[in-house]
Amino acid sequence: MTLQTRPPKPAPQGRHPHHALSSTFVRNVAQAGRYCDGNGLYLEVKPTGTRSWIQRLAIRGRRRELGLGGFPLVPLKEARAQALANRRLARAGGDPLAEKRRAKSMPTFAEAAERVWNQMQPGWRSAKHGRAWMSSLARFALPRLGKMSVADITSADVIETLRPFWHRHPTTARRVRQRISAVMEWVVAIELRSDNPCDRIGAVLGPQNDLVRHMQALPHREVAAAIETVRVSRATPTVKLAFEFLVLTAARSGEVRGALWTEMDLANHVWTIPATRMKAKREHRVPLCDRAAQVLDAARTLDGSGSPLVFPMRSGKPISEPRLAQLLHHHKIAAVPHGFRSSFRDWAAEETDHPREVIEAALAHVIQNKVEAAYARSDLFERRRLLMDDWSAYLGRNGR
Repeated sequence: MTLQTRPPKPAPQGRHPHHALSSTFVRNVAQAGRYCDGNGLYLEVKPTGTRSWIQRLAIRGRRRELGLGGFPLVPLKEARAQALANRRLARAGGDPLAEKRRAKSMPTFAEAAERVWNQMQPGWRSAKHGRAWMSSLARFALPRLGKMSVADITSADVIETLRPFWHRHPTTARRVRQRISAVMEWVVAIELRSDNPCDRIGAVLGPQNDLVRHMQALPHREVAAAIETVRVSRATPTVKLAFEFLVLTAARSGEVRGALWTEMDLANHVWTIPATRMKAKREHRVPLCDRAAQVLDAARTLDGSGSPLVFPMRSGKPISEPRLAQLLHHHKIAAVPHGFRSSFRDWAAEETDHPREVIEAALAHVIQNKVEAAYARSDLFERRRLLMDDWSAYLGRNGR
């Protein structure tokens, strides 16, 4: 027996239809045409038999048509709910078409992370930081969040992403949380959503009772012996000179490895590191003691390639970041390159009367107190020169 289906009777004149269609009719209608359900919702039947939902709406004074999807993927009940939501939005002055386009263009978390990474990259201190930023997200966040639309990510999703390593690797977990939050903050800023799901999740994850681990450093009385150990080692002469220069200037490893001859004023014993190479993004002048100047003279005689770098490898490239750490490890020197800044800091505090602000200026530390920083206009250069001369003399006495 063939089921006969007829289109619904037209609504009486002056009245708008409301829920005029039935699920049975939508499922079985075969005659091509448009059938009104109400709220501007129509079932459009093609000659091929395919069915889809169309809604006619006045959006900001203009008559428009919206496609709401095909049947049976979008059933009658869902089409009605969407049509009603669209009508309410249009009556409130919104634009359902714009919302639909916005939903289609909504990036996944992985796409948003890449955009944020590209946007932030020019402001980072080094390419290494940029690589670490993205690799941590790739390892810990993208497996769960990567393919999700940024509009769909909830606080629960972020919590479940962080929970497996929140207590086992607390430092890494905090960094990943900060980076997920940075991506979602960008999403909020460009108005793709109104909230950041990373807010207020700390209480759920719980406190992290991780111990503070300082970088490994030598007692200051052992630094001179470390210099002598490296000096007589079979390491590359450039690496040995770079290490001694790092200790004498209390500079950071990256600042020494990237040092250029154009930064050196050999006549006045001054090394001026540009703001672009400094952690605090401020130019820093380093007074060079006599021994540091001798190290530079030795470095000049080693380089026959005319490299702009003070301490280039034979390839002409800078010393790689792990090279100095490997040198110390190989000779059983219980410190990392950055740790010699701590050795210098401890010596200056324990063995000298140099003021704290001079010591901090020598380390290129930024004054955290904003009021104090506003009045601290001088870099205390000449007083720092005395400090660095005393450091060199101390190392010389202990090295004999």
